[in-house]
Amino acid sequence: MVISLEKKELGDAVSRVSRFAQRTATSLPVLGGIVILAGDDGIKLRATNLETGIDIKITGTIKDAGVVVLPAQVLKETSASFTGAGAVTIEHAGETAVISTSGAKSTLRTLPYEDFPTLPIPEGSKAKFAIAGSILKSLILSVAPCASVSTIRPELASIFIKAEGGVITSAATDSFRLIEKKVTSSGSIPPFTMLIPAKNAVELAQTIPDDEVTVLVDEHQCAVMWKDGVITSRLVTVSYPDYQQIIPKTFVSEATLLRKDFDPALRLTSVFSDSFQKVKLKFDAAGKRVVLDARNADVGTTAESIPAAINGESIELAFNYRYLQAPLSLFTTENISLSASGIGRALVMRGVGDSSLLYLVMPMNQ
Repeated sequence: MVISLEKKELGDAVSRVSRFAQRTATSLPVLGGIVILAGDDGIKLRATNLETGIDIKITGTIKDAGVVVLPAQVLKETSASFTGAGAVTIEHAGETAVISTSGAKSTLRTLPYEDFPTLPIPEGSKAKFAIAGSILKSLILSVAPCASVSTIRPELASIFIKAEGGVITSAATDSFRLIEKKVTSSGSIPPFTMLIPAKNAVELAQTIPDDEVTVLVDEHQCAVMWKDGVITSRLVTVSYPDYQQIIPKTFVSEATLLRKDFDPALRLTSVFSDSFQKVKLKFDAAGKRVVLDARNADVGTTAESIPAAINGESIELAFNYRYLQAPLSLFTTENISLSASGIGRALVMRGVGDSSLLYLVMPMNQ
């Protein structure tokens, strides 16, 4: 195989594809590699870690067709070292491949292509639909930070996505907090649900284009396809918790305040939080304000007062400040609402006038 590509074209493609190669040693070393195929369909790069897989087409010139598998990390670091414009030539013969530019030549050991698994593509038996890649990215990246980092309960380490009545909903929870994102679809999307591992979903969202993509879903996997590529991921097959049951329907107190006031006050208060990162949040109905309070024996104390419209009774709750801060960058409205359902019960945060995003957080013990 002999092919020629632009430095930037190769570097960008390798950076994207390498996310899907196996990062740790396994009994199948080829999973740590990137396949480069040159043939009638052009030049393609392919990788998989058996959880996810990718196949993308890149622009280049084929002088001699063939296929080679190169170690992903070595290829990534090699292509990232290229400077300036110009062409890169990859020549493969036997157990080595030579990557050369006008000023450098590197010889890489190859991996056995015959050991590389095929990328299964779902048949779309549950759903097949088109959607803007930017919308799918938003559905995933808005909720992914709230998925559990532990895989003990795989459903909590996943992102739940469903479509019903023209509305696509994504949700994630780690049992301490919950976030739900809704988008109204302009196209026809069949009803479906899927549970995709959060790590896989984030890699997918960081790779797909903003333009229209086609999504295929079956019982065990999903695929996102576009003109020059496809990404596949396995799905989690256990049931997702019925999280609607934990969203409060009534509240004892609701505060409306400016996001630009709440964010800096929370940042300052966090400096004085204790080893548990605890801050107290008080709804002061009489004073028409929200007060953030933190105490740390080694640092000191602080109390930040924020003007707010309070509807209901005064109440004080304690939270991990990081959990209060997490959704603020996602709200698009100037005003946000904080709705308390009672002592020891959930707090719900929303953008005022925006029903597309709901964030729920459980308080800490006082």
